[in-house]
Amino acid sequence: MARGIFITGTDTGVGKTLISCALIQSLVGKGLKVVGMKPVASGGEPSPAGLRNEDALALQHLANVAVDYPLINPYCFAPAIAPHLAARQVGQPIELARLLDAYGQLEKLADIVVVEGAGGWRVPSEPTGYLSDFPEALKLEVILVVGLRLGCLNHALLTAQVIQSGPCRLVGWVGNQLEPVFPEVDANVQTLAQRLEVPCLGIVPYMECSRVEAAAKKLHLERI
Repeated sequence: MARGIFITGTDTGVGKTLISCALIQSLVGKGLKVVGMKPVASGGEPSPAGLRNEDALALQHLANVAVDYPLINPYCFAPAIAPHLAARQVGQPIELARLLDAYGQLEKLADIVVVEGAGGWRVPSEPTGYLSDFPEALKLEVILVVGLRLGCLNHALLTAQVIQSGPCRLVGWVGNQLEPVFPEVDANVQTLAQRLEVPCLGIVPYMECSRVEAAAKKLHLERI
């Protein structure tokens, strides 16, 4: 059975895709068979083969296991809005069984499945439940991407508390600086390191153009 690692964030736009891609690249560099997965995505663009999401395509490109796109991204919606609202607009419920089936096929092909979530941990699903029902059903290990900006302490601590109250194991966190200037960034990172009670797997500095290679060099995978 492949090891499954779920990448969640303190919010949307905090760098989950960057860190997921960096993690995939690092694991591939260690000689492991790695596949990426984006169970649910909104903001899909039309293509001859159907809707395609930029983040899911990035995961597919960096993985070293060839997999058809629909298995990587079972649910892709066109509107760039909350997934449950996008699903509601097109009348397509997000079925947990379908996500679990896709993951089951992927884990047979690789040593590690890197799964990128959508938004934060408790994003609603459609018609009921949350997208976090998926990693919780599989008891996946979780890495929390903390967007380093004002408000990150509350968001990170609350998110960690909810994850740790369920069946998943939070194995570490990554800080990603989102703005060129964030006053007291070092003090915020120190506070997170003291209170999150899981290893810091790296701090990614602000980059005008996010680069997977640069982010990968900041990860400390030996800590998980």
